[in-house]
This record gives sequence, structure tokens and C-alpha cells, in this order.
Amino acid sequence: MRRTKIVATLGPATDDQETIDRLVKAGVDVVRLNYSHGSHEEQAKRVEMVREAADRLNRVVGVLADLQGPKIRTERFVDKKVYLKEGDNFFLDAELDPTAGTKEGVGITYKSLPGDVKPGNRLVLDDGRMLLDVVNVEGLRINCTVALSGYLSDKKGINLQGGGLSAPALTDKDKEDIKSAAKLEADYIAVSFPKTADDIHQARKLLRDAGGHGAIVSKIERAEALECIDEIIEASDVIMVARGDLGVEIGDAELPAVQKDLIARSRAMDRVVITATQMMESMIENSIPTRAEVFDVANAVHDGTDAVMLSGETAAGNYPIETVEAMGRICESAEQHPRAKVSDHRMELTFGRVDEALAMATMYTANHLNVDAIAALTESGSTVLWMSRISSGIPIYAMTRHQQTRRKLTLYRGVYPTSIDFDQVGNYNVSSTVACLLKDKGIVEDGDRIIITRGDSLGEAGGGTNAMKVITIGDVCETTDR
Repeated sequence: MRRTKIVATLGPATDDQETIDRLVKAGVDVVRLNYSHGSHEEQAKRVEMVREAADRLNRVVGVLADLQGPKIRTERFVDKKVYLKEGDNFFLDAELDPTAGTKEGVGITYKSLPGDVKPGNRLVLDDGRMLLDVVNVEGLRINCTVALSGYLSDKKGINLQGGGLSAPALTDKDKEDIKSAAKLEADYIAVSFPKTADDIHQARKLLRDAGGHGAIVSKIERAEALECIDEIIEASDVIMVARGDLGVEIGDAELPAVQKDLIARSRAMDRVVITATQMMESMIENSIPTRAEVFDVANAVHDGTDAVMLSGETAAGNYPIETVEAMGRICESAEQHPRAKVSDHRMELTFGRVDEALAMATMYTANHLNVDAIAALTESGSTVLWMSRISSGIPIYAMTRHQQTRRKLTLYRGVYPTSIDFDQVGNYNVSSTVACLLKDKGIVEDGDRIIITRGDSLGEAGGGTNAMKVITIGDVCETTDR
């Protein structure tokens, strides 16, 4: 069973029910709606198809709404693209007609850019395919020299190397998109280009005001975000290592160490983490991944990422299903390595909450007692989040009556959301009910040992997990206390 979760972006390549069905069957855990493209109506249709497929195929699939954020781009060229040679003069002009770009210069979408740069700055365009060195700023025109030869075409992204752009994380468009995502009952909302924890707090308030209950994902894309990363992680539910823009701002050579640090910090702070960008990009055109991509995905799994994400590979690629299947195989294989099962039991910590301490005790017991499965009865999913922060090869079945909680759990590494009706369980037959449920699903068999965690107030929100029980599966779902 694959423990690492797969996030797949929806788009033109997946816009029919048959393809959505195949994606769900292939093992997609969370679908991503990219609000940089498509109307609210198109996103709503995609969510409808996904949830219909998930219900019919008896799977739980989460929905992540990814906000566009402040996209700083070039405008358009008269001839669609131009070739710029190293040493050429070239300008970016906030007042130029959006369709009047030439070999001499082009307009820009972000009108405040001239105020953010100074002579000596380097602007990185089109994910590093074009470099411009700022010579001077005249009014709303930035005069540059070309530092790297190549073609520049319409609507290419612009980054300031080293960071420092003043664009706010949440635009007016984002605020409207948050309302749309709330109506769709999105399970996660991703904030693009946050600079501080305040950006995350603002997004959460806007979502709650719109009636949404989703968790907040911080996409780490700006260099300055790294300067206050602990505060951003603390304010967030999930961290996304968004390696595209981040690599442009801090430099490609710095990315591997930053990725490892972000994954480690997020897990240590009890947050979920997604690794994203160009993980299987060659599969947009090819039916198999490159060896470098195989190693990239496997290394992220070894580092402890909760999820790996596909973007253009599934949204617009020729092989969306094959890409998900290939990524799944790589994850499963990487998870068999002892490094992926090494557990830091956090023995040096003192816990302030009973349920968190019990979650750690459960994982310690499971990893040292030849346990086959963990069944965690939960309302909010907090206990299983803490459990999933400890590396282990033992599956955690999160049993909850709440559909919202089950969908949220789709992103947690090693956690498998399972439906249970507490009203039919009662306080005195929990063990036999859980044992039967797992046995009927073929997850355990007679003689297997499982751990059950629960709270005294079964089925009451806010009660907290405070009990752990080890049982052995017996005939006809009978159990023997241990």
C-alpha cells in the first residue's frame, strides 16, 4: 500500500468523466484546481466529476484550490516572440501598450515593478530561460541589458533574483476565487507567494468569512519567505515546496538543501508537506519518466514528504494516467527502503497535550511490537496527524463519521481515511466493531495484532483521544485484550 500521497492537477487533458474515473482508479489522492486557468464554472464541473467518481469507486479524494497570486509577467509581442542576444539593450515598460512588444522592449502586467528594482538587480524571466540586468529606471520604464541569449515570448513570468518584490500575496482575483473555493467545499486552499504569516492569517479569515472550512497551504516561492519560515509554517496547515519560482529567486543550486530543510521543519512542527514542480515533467510528452525524475520523486519520499504533486503532467500532458501510475510505483518502491521507515520518536520532547502524547506512545508501541495496523477513531484528525509525523511502515486507518475530515486526511502520509458510524458502535463494542471492519475489508486476518485509539466521549467533537488498546484479531471478529 502506497503511503505517500499523489496530488494531480486537473485541466484540459482531464476534462471528461472517463479520464477522471481513470485518474481516481490510478490512485490520485488529491486533485488540484489551478485558479490561474479556467473559469469558476469549469472548476465547479471538475469538482463535480471527481466527487461523482470517488463516490462510485468507493474512494476518498480531496480537493486543493490553488490561488493564482500576484503573477508578474511580460505582456505580448507584435510577432509573438523575439530573439534577444547577450549584451542587447531591452526595456520593460509599465506604460507600454500590452500588445506592442518588440525586440527593443515589452510591457509588463505588474505596474509597480519599476519601484521595486534598482541598478544592478537581476530579473529572471521565463523560469530562468532569460536574464536581464537592470541598468537604470526612468519613470515606469526599466532599462536593462540582456545577460543570457534566447527567445522571449508572450506572457512570461518575471522574478527578482534574491526576492524583494512588493506585490501582495492575495490579489482581488484571489479573494473572489476564495469565495468560489468555499462554495465548492474545497478541502485545501493554497496561497501563492506568501511573504509572512500575516498573508496566511488573512487567507484563512477570508475563507472562513466565505463559509469555507478548508485547510490552508502555504506555497513557499519567495526568497523572503525563508527569512520567517517558522512563523509561516506555524500559521499554516500545509507547506508546499514550490520549486519553480523558489528556484528562480534563490538559485537552483540552493534548492536541494532548502527542500530537505522545509520537509524536516514541517514534520517537526506537525505540519503536512507537499513537494511540487517538474517532478515528472518529461511525461507531458513521453510515456515513461527520465531516470532523474525517478530519483527526484524517490528522494522526496526518503526525505519524508507527505505528498508529491503533478502539474502540467496531468493537466495538459499526453499521458496523465500513466504519469500517476508511474509516480505511484516509484513512491511504493522508495517506501520499502529502511530510510523511509526510520522513526524519530521525539523522546526528548515533553508534550503539553494528552492526545499528542498518546499519539506518540501509539507509534512507539506500533514500531516495536510487531503491530499490523493502527485504527484511530477520530473527529478532527488531529491525533492521526501527530501519528503520521513519525516515520513507520504501519498503516494508520483514520476512522471518522465526518466526510470533511476524511477528505482532509487524504494528504496525510500513511493515513487511510475510513468511514465509521459511531452511533452504531457504542462504548462497549468498539474493539469488535473495528476488528470486523478491518477484517471485512481484507486489511487484517485472524492472529494479526492492531492498536486502537479513541476518546472516552466517543463521537463527541473536542473530547480528545486519551485511550490506546492493543488487541489480537480472533475468529468471527472476536478480540483478546493484551
